[in-house]
Amino acid sequence: MTTVEEESTNVYADLGFTNADEMLVKAQLAAQIRNIISANQWTQTDACKILDLSQPKLSNLLNGKFRGISETKMLDCLTRLGRDVQIVISADRHTAKPGRVSVVAA
Repeated sequence: MTTVEEESTNVYADLGFTNADEMLVKAQLAAQIRNIISANQWTQTDACKILDLSQPKLSNLLNGKFRGISETKMLDCLTRLGRDVQIVISADRHTAKPGRVSVVAA
């Protein structure tokens, strides 16, 4: 019999990464970048020219190996891909729990 356990919505936290929230945000940003490149049917060479990234770095990003790429660089990539990026700070939630960062595509 297989046992299924419900965990968090962050696989990186479930795996015990200390920087799980940052890793999740980077994964979400990378997914958006990958989707845009795919939707435009660009090769990695085409995308590298637009994103100002080397081919190995872009390949790593698209394959989930994004530790060497900052969130700021990923946001820059999205703007280079013609996307507007907004950072919204919500109102106080009146709780002692820390806030969270999430990526929402419009």
